[in-house]
Amino acid sequence: MEETVQIHIDETQKNDRIDKAISTQHDEWSRSQVQQWIKEGHVLVNGEKTKPNYKCSVGDTITVIIPEPEALDVVPEEMDLDIYFEDSDVIVVNKPRGMVVHPAVGHASGTLVNGLMAHCKDLSGINGVLRPGIVHRIDKDTSGLLMVAKNDFAHEKLVNQLVAKSVTRKYEAIVHGVISHDVGTIDAPIGRDKKDRQAMTVTDENSRNAVTHFRVLERFKDFTHVECQLETGRTHQIRVHMKYIGYPLAGDPKYGPKKTLDIEGQALHAGVLGFDHPRTGEYIEFQAPIPADFEHILKVLKNR
Repeated sequence: MEETVQIHIDETQKNDRIDKAISTQHDEWSRSQVQQWIKEGHVLVNGEKTKPNYKCSVGDTITVIIPEPEALDVVPEEMDLDIYFEDSDVIVVNKPRGMVVHPAVGHASGTLVNGLMAHCKDLSGINGVLRPGIVHRIDKDTSGLLMVAKNDFAHEKLVNQLVAKSVTRKYEAIVHGVISHDVGTIDAPIGRDKKDRQAMTVTDENSRNAVTHFRVLERFKDFTHVECQLETGRTHQIRVHMKYIGYPLAGDPKYGPKKTLDIEGQALHAGVLGFDHPRTGEYIEFQAPIPADFEHILKVLKNR
């Protein structure tokens, strides 16, 4: 089925080109992709077809009709996947830093889904041809554990556990600053940032509730090693929440300071994943050690 998205133009997007206004609504939409949609008639302004150079006005209603992706868009690719568990219902894989979870514009190959397609050949179709089997995801530069459904029965059961907040998801992170208290809970709603449509922020407008629990693992001179446990799973949740309380993640190109540690992307690792098996109901939990670059930075910080 085609997906339809409506965008209402406010003062922050006044006089923006329409391709820019649309592409900033979603991380996975590039301006070139949006321009192609406009040329194909998939974009309407106030109900009428438009051109890529149209300048937006306050009050415009933009309708984006996202065409259904072709099945051929996902090409299976042989990869050396780090698999922690696999049976006929679910697979748990440790994603390396730098790997995109599923194909999108600009990342048609080399994603985890490409590798899973070659390895499994039987993934749940609930999330569509570009995201087969994907129940939840982690950012490109976040490493760690993901559960993937092999059939629709397992997919529904696992998603229901996420909704019920019964899945255990613990992350390790290095943050700027020294956190004085040992434990804490951040309960602050997250929505899209009006000033930067590709970023999320804590806001009361068009947001969803978000809760992150954290505890300090080790303190250094200017940084803190923490464990964060997700109660909810919003986009960029840990990154946004830690910035909100004044301790942004080291290496985070979107939410952190420019002067940071020598690491490619945010120092964030999904190290613990636990859930009830979708068919047997048995609770299973997995732990993946922090990657080498993360461990190296911790050693550097200890020796400062």
